[in-house]
Amino acid sequence: MTTIDATPRTAADDYATVRNSVGAYRIDAPLVRLTGDDRLSLLDTLLTKSADFVEPDTVREALALGDDGTPFAILLHCEVGEDSWLIPRTGVTAEEIRAHLEGAEVPPGVTVEVEPEGRGAVAFEGPAAWAVAAGFVDFDISGLPLHAVTEATVPGAPDAVAHMARVGSTGEYGYLLLSDAPEAAHEAVSAAVAEQGGHEVGRDGLDRVRAEAGMAQCAEGFPGLTVDRADLSWMVDWGRLGDFRGSNGLERPTTEGTRLTALVSPAGGRFAAGTAVRAAGETVGTVLWQAPSADRDEELVYALLDAPFWVPGLDLAAVDERGDERPLATVTLPRVVARSLTTRIS
Repeated sequence: MTTIDATPRTAADDYATVRNSVGAYRIDAPLVRLTGDDRLSLLDTLLTKSADFVEPDTVREALALGDDGTPFAILLHCEVGEDSWLIPRTGVTAEEIRAHLEGAEVPPGVTVEVEPEGRGAVAFEGPAAWAVAAGFVDFDISGLPLHAVTEATVPGAPDAVAHMARVGSTGEYGYLLLSDAPEAAHEAVSAAVAEQGGHEVGRDGLDRVRAEAGMAQCAEGFPGLTVDRADLSWMVDWGRLGDFRGSNGLERPTTEGTRLTALVSPAGGRFAAGTAVRAAGETVGTVLWQAPSADRDEELVYALLDAPFWVPGLDLAAVDERGDERPLATVTLPRVVARSLTTRIS
């Protein structure tokens, strides 16, 4: 039996684990379960993408808006047997979800449960994640395609109802295990991850990998941004305006205005939110969020930049928290070539 190492680790340790082996983490966001034959009709009114062509036993990313058209949450929409599950990727509480669902026209026979009792999820990501996933299915794990969901078994809980989705948030191989035996599932995943040389990872290291993959919203959410400014227009079905909540408040994306942009700076500098970003001494944007310092080579910063400065390859500057002016450069995402791109599932 593999012993799970409980040695304290830094964000850099967790970052390296996800990049080089496999890291596990609990899904602490509130789960939402929808049941009933017309549940997809309800989801059509709540999400910015149509559910018309959603296949059984699949998972996709979806965006939900507030009434004013601003982003409410990025969600995973999982079709699992006769149920639909919504799993928030961005920070949102159960109370906020319940408030968001108030007033929704729920079709007859459809039930919506927020935080259904006895259900939970655990995820694991990294180039060795597939080897962990293989222990929860009775077929060759290479046969599970991206965004597919399959039945799974939980070692130590033979009667558990469990499903595994191949989906991630880091650019590395990723899987999510949803079950009615969450503690047993977590223990089984932790043990299997340890066998692959990995361990449970904390929020900072995970947030850094996600930010490098272009998923900064997982950590920071949407600090007052519109869909266009948050660079989330790709998650909207623009042919359905008027058919889903908040769509009447949307404005189509343009090449003007400001947009969320990734920048890098030499390691060691910290930039406060609201710090001005300058080009040749002229303010062209403001810092919104800096990712945790987990990659020792550089700092990763997200800023709201005016057009045309959100294009990659520009040299900019900002004053750090110590009062020193430091260089910044706009970059493309993903920032790092994931090891999973060259690691074969076998």
